[in-house]
Amino acid sequence: MEAKEWKEKLLTKRKNGYDRMPADERAAMNAYCESYKAFMNASKTERECVSEGIRLAEERGFRPYTRGMALKSGDKVYLSNRGKMLLLAVIGRKSLAEGAQIAAAHIDSPRLDLKPAPLYEDTELAYFKTHYYGGIRKYQWVTIPLELHGVVALKDGSTVRVVIGEGDEPKLVITDLLPHLAKDQSKKTLAEAFGGEQLNILVGSEPIEGEEKERVKLAVMKRLYEKYGIVEEDFISAELEAVPAANATDIGLDASMIGAYGQDDRVCGYAALKALLDLEEVPGKTAVCVLADKEEIGSVGVSGMKTRAFDAFMEDLCDSQGVPVRACLEKSFCLSADVAIAYDPNFGEVYEKRNSAFMNYGISLCKYTGSRGKGGASDASAELVAYIRRIFDENGVIWQIAELGKVDAGGGGTVAGFMANRNINTLDAGVPVLAMHAPFEVAGKLDCYMTYKGMKAVYKN
Repeated sequence: MEAKEWKEKLLTKRKNGYDRMPADERAAMNAYCESYKAFMNASKTERECVSEGIRLAEERGFRPYTRGMALKSGDKVYLSNRGKMLLLAVIGRKSLAEGAQIAAAHIDSPRLDLKPAPLYEDTELAYFKTHYYGGIRKYQWVTIPLELHGVVALKDGSTVRVVIGEGDEPKLVITDLLPHLAKDQSKKTLAEAFGGEQLNILVGSEPIEGEEKERVKLAVMKRLYEKYGIVEEDFISAELEAVPAANATDIGLDASMIGAYGQDDRVCGYAALKALLDLEEVPGKTAVCVLADKEEIGSVGVSGMKTRAFDAFMEDLCDSQGVPVRACLEKSFCLSADVAIAYDPNFGEVYEKRNSAFMNYGISLCKYTGSRGKGGASDASAELVAYIRRIFDENGVIWQIAELGKVDAGGGGTVAGFMANRNINTLDAGVPVLAMHAPFEVAGKLDCYMTYKGMKAVYKN
């Protein structure tokens, strides 16, 4: 054979997904991305993700699961874990003794949480104190419009949903120092220039009438009482999250990308959810979707991926068929659906180009995460990667494989390790994202759609 023929036969051919995707899939891709943007606009917090997920699931015939209910092939059930984690299943034709096909993503994102005693006044300006959640770059959260979403739990057992700044409502903001007085601040590193205790949200300036002290704080509290019926002490039992006041939108003159807050990891969470809802036929093995909380702070707590809630859900499903849960898990497969780091040519020095994920090259597989010497990684086996290669190729899924930047540049982790620790074969895969963990992240539409197709292929196979 000539060299050209040897090259064609032996070497990897990396091509832009738009050069590979059939033209008749463009409409399906665009329709999927429109539904994804709608989901994002309705889901600014993990609680809202669960609520929206339940709404969409019930529209497709899913019903709440209760322990002990009889299940048969084709049944569609869901379980909400404390309103902050969602588990869904479509019961397959085969016994759970043969395992399940699982997609697990997280629906929490970096944000600013209000402290238990947040409201204060200083020089007749009212502020909320915050405690940042997850890995944020603090300087990115100043001088941008913010909304406040969450719940306030009252002593009588009722819960009040709070949404401030949505639509045309007034927004909130964290102010910054003007450049004329920022000589000393400008000498600091990005990490030092803005401290956590400076992330105070400006919420009001107009005082209430009267001679009382802290009249601006009182005016803010009066507005909150009139709208939500809450008093200052109720902040103690509240979960209120400051998030960017920006809806999902198309990015680029060609509208080929999507910009939104919280795409890490709701872009994968929605793909996992939508793929399950869109299954046209009863799958061979039971298909399970897990949308977990708390990944950004270690997957801890009753709604994180370390929780026994997932184990209990799987055990209940197995009990309905008289199958030991351990027998099911050891034959199961999990696609740990989390975003990948998209190569950014503006910061090429931290990437190893040959092993980077590129926008528009499809869903990105990640054999291992971790940092430096694979510390803390869940390292999938060669056989597992080959299995996914076959499934994706057979189902027309455009995919790529990548690492998390240069070996000594840093690293990260996902829920993969916690699934693998349960004796489940697990591999990371997800959408490459630019500006990950920023208040506004960017993903390619083709990659979003191929991640959806990849999830659906996993459920079907």
